[in-house]
Amino acid sequence: MKKSTALIFGYNEYTFEIEKNIKSVYEHIYILKLGSDGEDSFDLSDNWDSLNQKVNIDDCVAFCILEDMAENIFLTISLRDTFKDLTIVALSEDQESADKLKLAGATRVIPSTQTTANVIIDILEKPIATEVLHNILYEKSNLKISQITIEDHTLFDGKYPTDIEWSRDHGIIIMSVYHEDGSSEFIYSSKASHHIVQSGDIFVVVGYDEDIKEFEKLIGTKCEK
Repeated sequence: MKKSTALIFGYNEYTFEIEKNIKSVYEHIYILKLGSDGEDSFDLSDNWDSLNQKVNIDDCVAFCILEDMAENIFLTISLRDTFKDLTIVALSEDQESADKLKLAGATRVIPSTQTTANVIIDILEKPIATEVLHNILYEKSNLKISQITIEDHTLFDGKYPTDIEWSRDHGIIIMSVYHEDGSSEFIYSSKASHHIVQSGDIFVVVGYDEDIKEFEKLIGTKCEK
């Protein structure tokens, strides 16, 4: 069942990007700051009575986006221990913390590595992608996000990313591309139309697991999901 309330635990660069782009999906959004003062604060205790009084937890999705990963893991553990069926979307800084967050009870994990942090923001900034992101992150969906490095650019015969029918030809959607020089762009931006697909480019793709695996076999190796 679709939830109507989003709880964002944390106050940092992701907070308002998430809030701005999920407000069309959720009727109520609460931003909760770490601390002991104020109505909209929390203190990482095991006592969530005040939260229970504030919202109907069965109607909520929680975003755990604390930048201190130890605190984020503890927050996830505390929420999962108290609310067995709560959908928890947690921010991770690397694979190790992602594994720990999953063990702590996170439903979904968002990587915050340098190569993916801006991709998340790019996706969130595009209204057309809000529903897709919603499904990928915390609804029951077989869609996945993966990073794939292009090993053989000759397969694309000098084409630009925007010239290729990704969905029709490969069953996937390309969201963003990162280049070897460190630059990046959202795939449908004007900048993307000036960069021919080259070996070493990293594509951030959305698709079903089998389609992504077939695409990996065709053009490169998987970096991260």
